[in-house]
Amino acid sequence: MVLDMSIDELFEQFDKLRVLIVGDVMLDSYVWGHVERISPEAPVPIVRFDRRELRLGGAGNVLLNVQALGAEAIICSVIGADASGDQLEQELGNRGLNCDGLIRSADRITTIKERIIAGSQQVVRVDTETDKYITADEQAKLVAKAIELIPSCHVVIFEDYDKGVLSKEAIARITDFANEQNIPTVVDPKKRNFLSYQNTTLFKPNLKELREGLKLDFDVDNAGEFQAAVDQLIETLNLKGALITLSERGAFIDYNNERLKLPAHVRKIADVSGAGDTVISIAACCVALRQPPSVIAGLSNLGGGLVCESVGVVPIDKALLKAEAKEHL
Repeated sequence: MVLDMSIDELFEQFDKLRVLIVGDVMLDSYVWGHVERISPEAPVPIVRFDRRELRLGGAGNVLLNVQALGAEAIICSVIGADASGDQLEQELGNRGLNCDGLIRSADRITTIKERIIAGSQQVVRVDTETDKYITADEQAKLVAKAIELIPSCHVVIFEDYDKGVLSKEAIARITDFANEQNIPTVVDPKKRNFLSYQNTTLFKPNLKELREGLKLDFDVDNAGEFQAAVDQLIETLNLKGALITLSERGAFIDYNNERLKLPAHVRKIADVSGAGDTVISIAACCVALRQPPSVIAGLSNLGGGLVCESVGVVPIDKALLKAEAKEHL
């Protein structure tokens, strides 16, 4: 792979970036306990509480990954004016994350996903959430905040979890303004808005999302069929490029007139949770620094594999990523 700058220079440049993340931010709550008996009320275990931990979820994990790379991560989102929203805002503040784009809504609940874990086994997950779209007034405030922040940023990440913060209209207005300012937009899509990300810079679905989003069945191991699907994606959304994550098959990028397929690196996989958040964070920072497709895909592919070696959702370790980049890029 040919780099426009050395690995050391690239990682130093990450520290100078401001990255705007627009999308669904949420809280992950973990309740750990132990089971001593079955409930007399129903055939379910009684979990005796030991401890609780709150973590940033959804777009929050992208914020943490961008921050771990050394860049400033700024959230632009709508959350509830409720106790969970207070906790979420406090968690963002505790981690030194920029909340200039955070909007509180009296008409909305904050998304919180609570996992009850007995020993090492998850017993149940309770989701407190809404997926209804934010109101027209809230959308106007979200777009205004994004437009206010974009000129001082180097890249915009759309982090969509289908919870209603992002709509077709908001995506279009933010993308159009970013394009006017020559600020790249990088997308981590979900199903509902998949075809709404017109004219964005780099679109990063996984294989399942690509098939479902285009309503297209193809053989990923057939190079012709797969390329035809990527071509259809780029043409349909008028994209500058696409980065497709292929799980154990690695990654594929079609960007700046280059097409590259990279194999996955051999890993001891512990947990794949959060790998996509790491990939989009690294890819966006590389796009902001105008790196070639080989570096965007190569470094993102390395980072996504690295976090899979850790249990749970964890942000990338910059020093470890840098060491691997020097070995593999």
